[in-house]
Amino acid sequence: MAIAQILWVDDEIESLQSQKIFLETKGYAVHTLTNGYDAIEYIQQHSVDVVLMDESMPGITGLETLTRMKQLQQRLPIVLITKNETENLMDEAIGSQIADYLIKPVNPNQVLLSLKKIIDNKRLVAEKTTVSYQQQFSELFMALSGNPDYQEWMDLYKKLVYWELEMEKSDSPEMREIFYNQKKEANAAFGKFISKNYEKWVASAAADAPIMSHQLLQFKVLPHLEQDIPLFFILIDNLRYDQWKAIEPIFAESFKVTEEDSFYSILPTATQYCRNAIFAGMMPAEIEKKFPQLWKNDEEEGGKNLHEQEFLAAQLKRLKKDQIKFSYHKILNHQDGQQLVNNIHNLLGNQLNVIVYNFVDMLSHARTEMEVLKELASDEASYRSLTKSWFEHSPLHQALKKVADKKIRIVLATDHGSVRVKTPHKVIGDKQTTTNLRYKHGRNLNYDDKEVLAFRDPLKAGLPVPSINSSFIFAKEDGFLCYPNNYNHYVNYYKNSFQHGGISLEEMIVPLIKMDSKA
Repeated sequence: MAIAQILWVDDEIESLQSQKIFLETKGYAVHTLTNGYDAIEYIQQHSVDVVLMDESMPGITGLETLTRMKQLQQRLPIVLITKNETENLMDEAIGSQIADYLIKPVNPNQVLLSLKKIIDNKRLVAEKTTVSYQQQFSELFMALSGNPDYQEWMDLYKKLVYWELEMEKSDSPEMREIFYNQKKEANAAFGKFISKNYEKWVASAAADAPIMSHQLLQFKVLPHLEQDIPLFFILIDNLRYDQWKAIEPIFAESFKVTEEDSFYSILPTATQYCRNAIFAGMMPAEIEKKFPQLWKNDEEEGGKNLHEQEFLAAQLKRLKKDQIKFSYHKILNHQDGQQLVNNIHNLLGNQLNVIVYNFVDMLSHARTEMEVLKELASDEASYRSLTKSWFEHSPLHQALKKVADKKIRIVLATDHGSVRVKTPHKVIGDKQTTTNLRYKHGRNLNYDDKEVLAFRDPLKAGLPVPSINSSFIFAKEDGFLCYPNNYNHYVNYYKNSFQHGGISLEEMIVPLIKMDSKA
């Protein structure tokens, strides 16, 4: 490991020789200077990892030196050391992006701790993360093998996401490999759990069944309606739980998270099924029965999610909440987003405002087709990063910031998540078989029973029967379904793309977040 280079600037540096020697015994190389002019010249000619700077020096102050140094090297960490404890000096120093602020007299351990935070922080965090995961590994393994129920699966998935985010801090490829193998085992066990229980969940509203898409509004959104507090139900299409954790800090700047929950997306984990179920408050088979003129199956021409507002109005009426003043907005492009920004204050007069935002789903599909997005979102970590960057600069964020000073409530959810697919499975079907990679329905489907969950009677999964002898099949874990025709081409094209429609923790256990404004 290279020796860290420290520049210590203080007009009374002679009195700090013992501290210089102490830092050198700890493995740092310390160069000392007595004024800001020499310090500015020094960093132009030498590599420096951290500057320790006295604030009060003759000729040019520490703050002035700091400003000039930052103009030369913006990312250079500078620790300001001062006798002056006035608040305005602290504010000015922090505004100048100092790395730390120490009050004289400083003891050697104070300085050492500051340097460790700046220089060794990443390494120490990585080492601690690796050790902590090693300690937790067996606990997670025991939870996986303990026949978890639906609630325990939600908790287990949250823990896996926590460790996935923590592993980004680790420099250990071996530990990351161990984690991803454990996550793969979890998805295999989850696939078996869903195969065993899903039909039972659909058949009855049993006490041991989770809240699913068609129950979301009734049991998890509408109960948060309160007189004189506008409720914004924001549905970001195709948002995984780990992507929520990526954008959570941005929300936290203006809103406080009061409840972090999750629910189960219905199968198929695809927009036309999940989102219609959310707004209709019904499983797809029932929607087709009650609204035959509005429901469209996969193979039918036309948009599949054109009637969500009508479904929502019908559900509110059925729940005897049709007196609620509500609005519905679907944001499909940047122009729609700007209209939301301009109109957001007008929505404060409604009790319920529904905002459906399509960007993340569009990003997922575009990534499959565009090489540049494959590079930008090559794995889960970069996919999260891209989602965070989008939200930070999105019209949705701008709009919510405009009303953050008002007393409002937000329920944030999604319709389904997505999973990065890696394992191809061959499926044979006729010309009417659907093209989705994570689920298919059609007649005379030929497949390996071990690779999919099959419903030969779609009604048992709460799904319409498009034609006589139609079956539905769902890919599990990281599988994707390909036809034998041009098999290798499609395998290579779709491998490592983010897909949805099937059974995985990422697709089915999705975020449900309640927030209040800090007003």
